[in-house]
Amino acid sequence: MGRREETRRREGTAAAGRTDPGDAGSASVLSVSVVVLTAVLAAAALAGTQALAERSRVAGAADASALAAADAAAGLVTGGGGPCSLAASLARANTVELSSCHVDGLVVTVVVTGSAPLLGVAVRASATAGPPPSAPGLTGPGP
Repeated sequence: MGRREETRRREGTAAAGRTDPGDAGSASVLSVSVVVLTAVLAAAALAGTQALAERSRVAGAADASALAAADAAAGLVTGGGGPCSLAASLARANTVELSSCHVDGLVVTVVVTGSAPLLGVAVRASATAGPPPSAPGLTGPGP
C-alpha cells in the first residue's frame, strides 16, 4: 500500500467522524416537522370520517322521512297535516332540515340537508318512497 492510499484512507475516516457545526439542531426541526405533519394528517382523516358518518346519518333521515310521507300519502298514517308535513317533522326529529318534498300520487320524494359539525359543510340526501311499480304480466296473487 502506497503513502497516498494510506493518507486518503486516514482523511476519509477523519472526515466521517466530524460534523458540520451548522447541522446542530437539524434533527429537532425534522422531528417537529414530522409530528406536525402527522397531526395534520390525523385531523384530515378525522374530518373525512366525520363527513362520511354524517352522510350516512342524513341519508337515513331522508329514507325515514320519505317512507313516513309515503305511508301518509297512502292513507296508512293519519294526522300531522299531510305527507310533507309528516316528512318535515320526522326530519326535525332526526336533526336535519327538509329542503323539498314532492308528492306524486302515492310516491313521495324528499330532500333533506344536514351539516358536518367539524367541517361546517352541508350534506344533502334524497329519497323516494312509495308502492313498487307494477311489473308487466302480474295481475295479483295466484289462485
